[in-house]
Amino acid sequence: NMRDITISSDGKEGYVTLLSPIEGIAVITRIKKRKGNWKLDEIPTFSGTFQDLEPFLSPDNLRLYFASNRPLDPDSLRPKDFDIWFVERESLNAKWGDPINLGAPVNTASNEFYPSVAINNNLYFTCDGITSKGKDDIFFSQFESNHYLAPISLSDSINSDGYEFNSYIDPMENYILFTAYARKDGFGSGDIYISFKTEDGAWSNAENLGPTVNSVSMDYCPFVDHSTKTLYLTSKRSSFEKTKTFKSLKELLSDLSKSENGMSRVYQIKLNKVTLLSENVLPKSN
Repeated sequence: NMRDITISSDGKEGYVTLLSPIEGIAVITRIKKRKGNWKLDEIPTFSGTFQDLEPFLSPDNLRLYFASNRPLDPDSLRPKDFDIWFVERESLNAKWGDPINLGAPVNTASNEFYPSVAINNNLYFTCDGITSKGKDDIFFSQFESNHYLAPISLSDSINSDGYEFNSYIDPMENYILFTAYARKDGFGSGDIYISFKTEDGAWSNAENLGPTVNSVSMDYCPFVDHSTKTLYLTSKRSSFEKTKTFKSLKELLSDLSKSENGMSRVYQIKLNKVTLLSENVLPKSN
């Protein structure tokens, strides 16, 4: 399983999460672009012991946020609930420092996941706490006077009494992408939706990104690379036929090993191929 991609603003470096099939292992791994293709590079020093996932590079590429069940005590090996953590570096070529827990009021006794940060450092993330409108909600924490204010669940135009999670915030906060599970206008599982910031600062009613992006399987973890105008997402879609006869072991193993086999995979799509119901649109490539 591979999921949760984040890419630097220059498009040369990225981070993904590699997971075991039942997700007991979750490790953040760096990827590098070589000759136009992404290649797995290394496990950064801060990951590899606990369940680390959902990395997000800050707009200046000098801070990497992620979710982790690591303990607050660096000498302990006993996992806790998931919190949002971050590591920092002095330059693009420098090593990452030690992980730092984002602390209260963002982190609570509940689980916090999938951080996404705008240019002004405003934070959007997933939480299943008691202040959510349903199961999981998208929360917002404003960055003010060098610290984060108490998080609030986003409005009913985004959150519901069901599951909303894995949000990506546009750096200028013009729009937000997120996954909602099993909505009436969905395609059968988790779908990616979009909501736009209106002139009065509210969020428009979220709209499904449609069949070009979403499938009958779980589609989640959106990320936009603005340098290439590319939408990335994770999907568990499968291209298996409902009925098929396998006449050889080679044929079976070949079919099971293909990309769309129901495991988590990262997909990409050019934004000019995404048709939205709204008059507003994501940035398009020419």
